[in-house]
Amino acid sequence: MSFTPLSFVLTAVLIGYLAVVSPLLGKRTYDRLARTRDQDPTVYRRMFTLWSAELWALAAVALLIVAVEPGLDAAGVGLAIKEPLDDTLGTVAGFLVAATAGVLVLRWLAAKGRPVPGQQAFHHLLPRTPAERWYAAGLSVTAGVTEEIVYRGLLIAVGTHAFGLSEGGAAFGALAVFVLGHLYQGWRGMLMVTLIGFSLTSLYLRTDSLLLPILLHALIDLRGLVLTPRPRRELVGHAV
Repeated sequence: MSFTPLSFVLTAVLIGYLAVVSPLLGKRTYDRLARTRDQDPTVYRRMFTLWSAELWALAAVALLIVAVEPGLDAAGVGLAIKEPLDDTLGTVAGFLVAATAGVLVLRWLAAKGRPVPGQQAFHHLLPRTPAERWYAAGLSVTAGVTEEIVYRGLLIAVGTHAFGLSEGGAAFGALAVFVLGHLYQGWRGMLMVTLIGFSLTSLYLRTDSLLLPILLHALIDLRGLVLTPRPRRELVGHAV
């Protein structure tokens, strides 16, 4: 199936932005945060506002493509529930139990002053004040919703319908672009993002719905940014 010219242009622009502009912009703003955060108390809030606005804009473009392309609909990009709700709720409940146990372990590590696994890759994003925690929570939920719509829902649909890829091939390409969007985390962080993204992609392909990936993505980000503290020794000099 071929996309209409308008759909194809919008899709090409979106993919180009996701693959080139967004990773470089993200790394640039993250590096600026790392350099200036101690001197500028507003840089954290400004960056999180910018990242949230960017993500919602990307999701809006993705939904616009769905709206103008006759070959796509909401169900085609995963915006539907296609498995029994009881199964969905059971999966979410199981994840919440596992996530709670994980958070308790990570908090114990932090209280002992031990490094939290994977945290170094994005430690400048960790909030230091109650106000920053709200910004971090907002970005976590935003990423959970918008990144799943864009990277999982739309890109896989585009890969199969517009470019004639197999579902697996389209999923692999979408995952590669998703990982590239986390360039600011360095190769170690991107490796962890690959594992998480692969799990979310597999879940989407199994359920054919973005409901669970969105919920789990938001919970994973909330755990990483809001619910997992930095080790105590990292807090020295940052008391407010």
